[in-house]
Amino acid sequence: MSTVAEQLVDVLLQTGVTRVYGVVGDSLNPFVDAIRRATGIEWVHVRNEEAGAFAAAAEAQLTGRLAVCAGSCGPGNTHLIQGLYDAHRSGAPVFAIASHIPTEQIGTSFFQETHPERLFVECSHYCELLSQASQMPRLARVAIQHAVGRGGVAVLVVPGDVLHRAAEHPTGATAAVTAGTVVPADDQVRDLADRLNAARAVALFCGAGVRGAHDTVMELAGKLYSPVGHSLRGKEWVQYDNPYDVGMSGLLGYGACYDATHQADLLLLLGTDFPYDAFLPQRRTIQVDHDLSRLGRRTPLDLAVHGDVAATLRAVLPLVEQKRDRSFLDDMLRRHRDALEHVVDAYTRDIEQHVPIHPEYAANILDEVAANDAIFTVDTGMCNVWAARYLTPNGRRRVIGSFLHGTMANALPHAIGAQLAYPGRQVISMSGDGGLGMLLGELLTVALHRLPVKIVTFNNSSLGMVKLEMLVTGIPDFETDHASVDYAAIAQAAGIHAIRVEQPKDVRAALQDALDHPGPALVDLVTDPNALSIPPHVSGAQVMGFALAATKVVLSGGVGRMLEMARSNLRNIPGAALVR
Repeated sequence: MSTVAEQLVDVLLQTGVTRVYGVVGDSLNPFVDAIRRATGIEWVHVRNEEAGAFAAAAEAQLTGRLAVCAGSCGPGNTHLIQGLYDAHRSGAPVFAIASHIPTEQIGTSFFQETHPERLFVECSHYCELLSQASQMPRLARVAIQHAVGRGGVAVLVVPGDVLHRAAEHPTGATAAVTAGTVVPADDQVRDLADRLNAARAVALFCGAGVRGAHDTVMELAGKLYSPVGHSLRGKEWVQYDNPYDVGMSGLLGYGACYDATHQADLLLLLGTDFPYDAFLPQRRTIQVDHDLSRLGRRTPLDLAVHGDVAATLRAVLPLVEQKRDRSFLDDMLRRHRDALEHVVDAYTRDIEQHVPIHPEYAANILDEVAANDAIFTVDTGMCNVWAARYLTPNGRRRVIGSFLHGTMANALPHAIGAQLAYPGRQVISMSGDGGLGMLLGELLTVALHRLPVKIVTFNNSSLGMVKLEMLVTGIPDFETDHASVDYAAIAQAAGIHAIRVEQPKDVRAALQDALDHPGPALVDLVTDPNALSIPPHVSGAQVMGFALAATKVVLSGGVGRMLEMARSNLRNIPGAALVR
């Protein structure tokens, strides 16, 4: 007769899970031992359970399939919480197994006692205690179906002694692990078409929900002559092969997206839960989303449409009339081109001789030398800015970050999960020195498993985004800068191929060397701590904040090769002689 732990492993195998991330120990040992004896599933040892949750989140986001992490009782599962928050807010289907103290000791303030069934409630769709062998395998399947069906985290809390017990029910049939498509109601489709046809100027703003809908979005934009903007999470799905692109809105934004969304007669939000409501016009807006709970929570809506973006657009396109006036689109494309030219010209002068290295320059070189199907994992902070403005999407590249939870230290553990999920693809961690330092032990995880992750450290000895946050509110930056650390030397000591780069002329060769290296590699780029970023729309209060606090700050806004794309899009406008 199998044990509860063995039965749990059987359920995971039925679901297609091939690995579990975590740190072995204590109440989790029966489950780990069941994995040891099973075929087709492996235990991936990390140095911190937080990193294991991040790795599972990246795997789930990239593959669209369930990923699993685990933590032992007390500190083991409390370490999980940061990565689980990130996974849950990103909609990544992650199943977390939180083992617990012995059943008879619960409620006695026993050694390492916590109450994980309470702890994870806010960062999960499902969090329950399995206290009897008779509850397995049903509760495991219920948890998995919550994670997959609702998109997010499910947690099963299991005391170690229960994992040891004999299973009482056969494992039986597998759980459902594929989510269906949400098709909008017919009356909503007709209403959407009527409003799109009636509006003179329509702008589209796209989020991560347009994944798989690129061609239908372009077809709709072509019929409506609509400028197409995007959020950071939407960039990889909609910016490439897009003659209607006007850039990105939000704190990391660029281009004419803000103007387009505010000056349109009608704004259509497609698959986005964009949280920064100050960047939305708060009027004349329609929203399409597969998650009913997101509709209207960021802005008042003229119409809410419940449906997957691709399914909704396929339904509405036959009803949308071809517009004849493209003056609004052409005006926004020109503004977009002008905005990009302004910020590019502002800080491309002498960039190849500038020491410390301009991070914009390094990010642009990285974009050029990286593979066409590279997976980038991006630390929160200024690395988000450089990724948003310099990584060129093409429909094959992927970019993963903590874009909704906004935690530090996500890039390297995300890269671990990405590389294990796709061992044949190039995985590049764009790490800030602050983020890398926070979970520095995961360098040892990369070395242990010989994962060919390429770690590019933007090492400015500063918390650059925090510095910017202080400056825009009129507060002098304080405790944001720290002593220089040679991360290349640390990586070399861990057995990782590494090089430290201080001169711009050496950047390209160092990055190429790392990418060509067959195993893990780290490039430690010593970058300018004064290279900051400003959004495309700045309030008067923020301007005053800079005037009060900034004495010597470089405000950057470069956008790499996107300027060439903007110029190319303008060449397609009738009367191309207007293009400079």
